[in-house]
Amino acid sequence: MPTTAPRRPLSSPANRRAFLTATAATVLTSATAVASAAPATTRPAAAARPTTGEAALATLLEGNRRWAKIRSQHPHEDRARRIEVAHEQHPFAVVLSCVDSRVPPELVFDQGLGDLLCIRTAGEVLDEAVLGSIQYGVAELHIPLVLVLGHERCGAVAATIEQLRTGKEVPGHIARLVEGIGPSAWACRDEPGDWVDHTVAAHAERMRDALRADVAFRPATVVAARYDLDSGRVRVLR
Repeated sequence: MPTTAPRRPLSSPANRRAFLTATAATVLTSATAVASAAPATTRPAAAARPTTGEAALATLLEGNRRWAKIRSQHPHEDRARRIEVAHEQHPFAVVLSCVDSRVPPELVFDQGLGDLLCIRTAGEVLDEAVLGSIQYGVAELHIPLVLVLGHERCGAVAATIEQLRTGKEVPGHIARLVEGIGPSAWACRDEPGDWVDHTVAAHAERMRDALRADVAFRPATVVAARYDLDSGRVRVLR
């Protein structure tokens, strides 16, 4: 009778290595086949940067609707975006807003890193540094929209009205804010209703009109808006 060579037990070190090597190769081949058969998945393409004032404003208001509904997407906050804008920036809107801690433009409009050029002064008061900053955005970064954003219950506006009512001296540099907001408050003093709220809108419109009248900002669309602290909504002013 022919003799059969004795089988080496699988438990031997040599056989275990051979078995594991073959098994790994089979798993790798199967995984490669599955991956090849599966449909390719790609990241959604980033939305194009708005190039007109109208498109930029629509993007801001769409983001604000998300914010007001507690459905913010928090775009452009990942590492890839940080790398993308590390050496150059292309924001699509200048937002001149108040320093109030409750009105951060990137959150209010649900935008991210590199999307907005934000300039914040109490009561949106203009000075040469602010004007130069806006001009930099319009002339050098070719930003198509400048938005002046006032807000409900503005403390700078309330302080200005208090000074107009009482005549009390305003301390230190705050006097510059009162001086900048005062004409707007005085212009609507006889309107029925909330003097502070009327002034918030009137002042945002007055700052908008001052920017529109300056030839340095002619390439951009300049609008004014009011932010409601209670609802989270932004309303464009006439």
